[in-house]
Amino acid sequence: MSLTNFPGSAGSSPLDSSLTKVTIPALAEMKRQGKPISALTAYDYATSRLVDEAGIDLILVGDSLAMVVMGQENTLAVTIDEMLHHTRAVRRAVKRALVVADMPFGSYHGTVTEGVANAVRFVKEAGAEAVKVEGPRVPLVHALSNAEIPVIGHLGLTPQSVHRMGGYRVQARTLDAVQQIKADAKALEEVGAGVLVLEGIPREVATEITADLRIPTIGIGAGPDCDGQILVFHDMVNLSFAPQAKFARRYADAAALFRAAIEHYREDVEHRAFPSDEESYHLPSAVKRVLSEEAEAQPKQRLHKV
Repeated sequence: MSLTNFPGSAGSSPLDSSLTKVTIPALAEMKRQGKPISALTAYDYATSRLVDEAGIDLILVGDSLAMVVMGQENTLAVTIDEMLHHTRAVRRAVKRALVVADMPFGSYHGTVTEGVANAVRFVKEAGAEAVKVEGPRVPLVHALSNAEIPVIGHLGLTPQSVHRMGGYRVQARTLDAVQQIKADAKALEEVGAGVLVLEGIPREVATEITADLRIPTIGIGAGPDCDGQILVFHDMVNLSFAPQAKFARRYADAAALFRAAIEHYREDVEHRAFPSDEESYHLPSAVKRVLSEEAEAQPKQRLHKV
């Protein structure tokens, strides 16, 4: 007996399109229809719920949490267990968006077998619906695809390669580099990658790759011609406490909002303006009356004893 109700099957209930679960095939269909894909990072229940309710198509539990949540210098220090912890929190909040977990540095840099085993943990233990790996790791992506694990590739500026690159620098700026990234993108598609993130590359290169591939591309610092765009949530709302990247448009200033609220709270506490009587709990009238009568009787009892 199947517990799945397929669209149009007997007994299935019609769902509003905004609540239809986003999948890798759904993203591919969006590319075919020319519908832009929206994506954001998120790392906890509250922000993931807001992101999902806003209609974002893809939520990436990015290893960027090492920097924006944990205060690390780069993404390299975050562990598998920490990524699993945050992915579980995100998955509990999300109903519609595709939940993708970043494979952290060291979790797939050994053997392919080890990489697949770690990816299985993200799907089995944390509820991830896809994993993301950086670089042209064709054998690994092929193995993940064979293991029925949806995988997202990531080319261009790959933050886990920060030491090799000598910093966060725009990639694919020479003819050889352009030809290499185009070949890598095609190779990842051929072995089963479902989506490809393009980060920190010239717009013209991203445009060519997007046109060459059947799978969707999602850009971050790669220009407007990708099939979708992604930003780090904390960059978008000014919570990263770091210099703003050229491509990271700021849509709100949550830092100013939170700072003002915190300062207002501190002032209210210092001036005993919080909590007010209305924000306090009170005894029932009958109990309050008995306690008052007992308090009035106490001086008389002491006088009588003397």
